[in-house]
Parts: sequence; structure tokens; C-alpha cells
Amino acid sequence: MKYGEKEIQKFDINRDEHYWENKHKKNYVINIELPEFMCRCPRSGYPDFATIKLEYTPLDRVVELKAIKLYINSFADRHISHEDSANEIYDILYKNLKPKWMKVIADFNPRGNVHTIIEIDSDKR
Repeated sequence: MKYGEKEIQKFDINRDEHYWENKHKKNYVINIELPEFMCRCPRSGYPDFATIKLEYTPLDRVVELKAIKLYINSFADRHISHEDSANEIYDILYKNLKPKWMKVIADFNPRGNVHTIIEIDSDKR
């Protein structure tokens, strides 16, 4: 196993060290785009690819960018549906960040003539 694979395998997004203090108390939006998301279909095992867009207005914490990269890369060998992966990303980050507002958009590449976009917004919950 290569060093990057080991780092991804042992990575835990829930550890406090992956979140930093938000020193700015004004409202502002952080936009993070992760264009190389991959997971595997739980039924066929075929790879599914997506662009994950994370937007949030921080309260007390922000996520460290390397941490979000490693977390997203940890899905590459998991058999998980589009809906479950988008909801897991939202739920874990919302729990750890406790932002004023957050939205996750998972825009999956078409496969079999089907294009799926999943959007989860804290204002619409």
C-alpha cells in the first residue's frame, strides 16, 4: 500500500485537529469544489464520479482543506449510493462545523443516460 492510500485509510474527519477556529465573526461564505469525487455503485460495483460543492457560512469553526480532500478521497473504494454519499458528507460536516448555514451539492456524471444532482441545504431542512 502506498503512503497516500495509508493516509486515506486511517483518516478520521471527526477529529478536532481537522477544524480550525473561525477568527472572523462577520457573515461570509466559504465555497469549496471537489471535482474528482468517486464512489462505487452498491449494486454493480461500477464507479460513479461527481463534483461535490460545499458552501457554508462558518460560526466558530472552519474545515481544513487537506482534511476535506482526504475525507472525500475516502469514498473511492466504498460501495455507496449517490443519495447516501451526499447525505453522509452533509451530516458529518454539519455536525462537526455547526455552521450558521451549509449546502452540499453532489453533481454526479451521467451514467446509463441518467444524471443525478443531490442538493442538501440547511435552510430547506
